[in-house]
Amino acid sequence: MLDRENRALIAIAGTRELCLNPKMANRHGLITGATGTGKTVTLQTLAETCSAMGVPVFAADIKGDLSGLAAPGGNKESVVKRVEDYGLAAKGFSFRASPVQFWDLFGAEGSPLRARIGDMGPLLLSRLLDLNDTQTAVLTVLFKMCSDRDLELVDLKDLRKLLEYAAAHNNELSAQYGKLSTASIGAIQRGLIALEHEGADLFFGEPALNIDDLLQSEGARGVINILAADKLMRSPKLYSTFLLWLMNALFTQLPEVGDRDKPKLMFFFDEAHLLFSDAPKALVEKVEQIVRLIRSKGVGMFFISQVPSDIPDSVLGQLGNRVQHALRAYTPNDRKALKAAAASFRANPAFDTESAIAALGTGEALVSFLDAKGAPEPVERAFILPPEGQLGPLDAKEREGMFRSTLVYRHYAEAEDRTTAYEILTQKMREVLGDKERAAREKEEAKARKEEEKARALREKNEARERREAEKARLQAEKLARKEAAESRRFWGGMAKSVIAPLAKRVFGSLFRR
Repeated sequence: MLDRENRALIAIAGTRELCLNPKMANRHGLITGATGTGKTVTLQTLAETCSAMGVPVFAADIKGDLSGLAAPGGNKESVVKRVEDYGLAAKGFSFRASPVQFWDLFGAEGSPLRARIGDMGPLLLSRLLDLNDTQTAVLTVLFKMCSDRDLELVDLKDLRKLLEYAAAHNNELSAQYGKLSTASIGAIQRGLIALEHEGADLFFGEPALNIDDLLQSEGARGVINILAADKLMRSPKLYSTFLLWLMNALFTQLPEVGDRDKPKLMFFFDEAHLLFSDAPKALVEKVEQIVRLIRSKGVGMFFISQVPSDIPDSVLGQLGNRVQHALRAYTPNDRKALKAAAASFRANPAFDTESAIAALGTGEALVSFLDAKGAPEPVERAFILPPEGQLGPLDAKEREGMFRSTLVYRHYAEAEDRTTAYEILTQKMREVLGDKERAAREKEEAKARKEEEKARALREKNEARERREAEKARLQAEKLARKEAAESRRFWGGMAKSVIAPLAKRVFGSLFRR
């Protein structure tokens, strides 16, 4: 709710109202506390109060409870009692619904929320794929190749085809980009399989999110964009990488607006420790830069985690507005975290900050917002105002009916598949394969012709040999016949001379004697 000066009334400390100064909201903030101490309710109160100021909100809904913002509250007796005890109705409090837009990376509990592979870039993608430095370098080179050749990377099939192309044309690419490790390409391909198994194939694609769709208002109230993250949290790296991508998209796409009377958008990072878990130094430095500079784009951010030490000091120093719920010191590390949390506040002489943090009840918190000059106010022990919306999740059917009826859902519902890197590289590989097949076919045909010519030559050689052998046999037969004829003549000549002639002579001689 808003106070009489239209400031965001967040908590009450005795008779004092603690308000988030709209002009200082883009100096960012931190909500911390142990599990079950009221962080989600604080987030809900802050979100709907920013909405009441006319500021659009983006928040990841880890437990599903934030969907209750879409329905009027008063469904919990404890909430009704607190409203009565603090006389909030007289201050303008009323149970009411806030304008909401539901989003879901998987498209089941909200409008599908997609991003292009190329927009995410190699640094964030390598974190998502859990790549080492060498594999990240290979991925960066492949992105450079796509940029040089005007190849759009939109979805996972584009990236798979790019890796397939790189593996098949490694020698060709090495002349321009250096040798690409085959083992690294294989590791990236395996990472894609695991990523697809987690459902990331639904996140990468088109139509991609238009940042302007997160900056909508209904009348005087900003729309609260709620990301369904209960299923998404089963893939922590996908969840955190998506938030990092969205933060970077806001930073790069929104224009400079300087100091505004109120933010252009409030961004809430629940389970913020996941943003920095196992993050490489380059990524942490990128986040620090964005946190430091994005306020000039009119974006305020709240990080939500259990203890301040979950956030790197380089980022923690940028978070001026703070709400600290209870911490329990059961171990030496817990006591150290509690002491560090207490030291981060501007002290209030009325109480000991460290002791107060350990003694806070549910819904109670230590609060310190920035004053009009940007300096932290002394910490106050206060009760967080209850939300005007419903505590707990919205009915699933009611939620589905709400998001499916919106123009935003109709725009993003159906995925698009236009000509991108996949189709272009497939065609190129097909052409190369066709050239190879044609060359192989021509080689086979040439080989067949050579074999046929060889067979014909052999056949002709054999036929010539057979002709020569036949001719030789014929000549030999003729020679033998002539020899036999000569021998026959000699035989009969001898017979005539030695036998027939004397016989005839005797016969004829005897005749003449008679």
